[in-house]
Amino acid sequence: MRVKIPGWEIVVICSALLFPFTSLCAQEADQPFIHRLGIEARPQYVFPTNPFLQGENERWKPIQSSFAAHLKYSFKYRPNTCADRIYGGAYQGFGLAFTTFGDKKQLGDPMTFYVFQGARIARFHPRLSLNYEWNFGISARWQPYDNDYNSYNGAVGSRVNAYLNAGIYLNWSLSRYFDFIIGGDFTHFSNGNTKFPNAGVNTTGAKIGLVYNFNREEADLTKSLVHPYVPRFPRHISYDLVLFGSWRRKGVYVGEKQIASPGSYPVAGFNFAPMYNLNYKLRFGISLDGVYDGSANVYTEDALVEYDAGSGSSRRKFLVPGIQHQLALGLSGRAEYVMPFFTIGVGLGTNVLGRGDLRGLYQVFALKINVTRNSFLHIGYNLQNFQTPNYLMLGLGFRFNNKYPKVRH
Repeated sequence: MRVKIPGWEIVVICSALLFPFTSLCAQEADQPFIHRLGIEARPQYVFPTNPFLQGENERWKPIQSSFAAHLKYSFKYRPNTCADRIYGGAYQGFGLAFTTFGDKKQLGDPMTFYVFQGARIARFHPRLSLNYEWNFGISARWQPYDNDYNSYNGAVGSRVNAYLNAGIYLNWSLSRYFDFIIGGDFTHFSNGNTKFPNAGVNTTGAKIGLVYNFNREEADLTKSLVHPYVPRFPRHISYDLVLFGSWRRKGVYVGEKQIASPGSYPVAGFNFAPMYNLNYKLRFGISLDGVYDGSANVYTEDALVEYDAGSGSSRRKFLVPGIQHQLALGLSGRAEYVMPFFTIGVGLGTNVLGRGDLRGLYQVFALKINVTRNSFLHIGYNLQNFQTPNYLMLGLGFRFNNKYPKVRH
């Protein structure tokens, strides 16, 4: 019997990505933006990070390549404006991608919806620049592991997976309307430990595309002799409070074999972070991090085995310890890169209070999507010891004592 992913999971995550973005666009509709539509081709090499991709699969052939086609809408600040000078020609939007790995039966041909943002790293000429871009979204239509129908697939455990991408590229303005882009990127697909297995798929390769600029003017392609005035940034300390929750599957080693838990466990927590706002694009601070992880320190005992009448086979029983083994309190250093609408954050910390699985270093990667001036959606991921996936962090955040100036475009 095939396991179906509940539709509400897709709706919740897509809404979290799209609703704040579209509402913010509406708020800024009276500002002078350049609207753009782009297409991209991305041929990719697949890293052989697990036996399934290395060739231990139904076809006994390694899965080494993929190809993705992208359709993207974005808007950007006009050149020679205050916002363009501060944020380096930042642009943001949403995209839709179709990916194939040449093995639809075992991996599927996923469709991906994502938000993205990019900006200029260096300008060599008014028409030529080196840019970066990140993508973050949700990818569906995978063929996941199934004990009866797809038992070799140890890379993908769910039909819906998170999508992360980052790259750099050259942007060449061919004319008033068209830009040509060429560069490279890195992509990661995984389910954030919400399903098991979760080895994930990683790719790298080229990106080649063409962008049409609907309302760009010839003057936007020339270097202005007048630089707009940028207001002095008021350095200050703001306070971010984040409340988050998610769910996760757990794998427990019994000897050399890892056994998956029969169900999911809840996760809930908070972050409280005083952040020093250094300038328009950088803030850093220290965060107090509390978490309840319902999967922490679950274990099995060889003597405790249940009989599954449905399948006619034995099944190992997972035992849950007391709540004191599932709570942790930690401190982490945080740094954030602030851009219009989105903030990217990283953190490195250790649990001061915690037992067993909750000991050791942890790392946090987070995307904050502005909803209002003092509130944001929080989509994060927690790792342990730089390698072990922990849990997703889906939540809502509030910012206090926010003195960040309003940028006039």
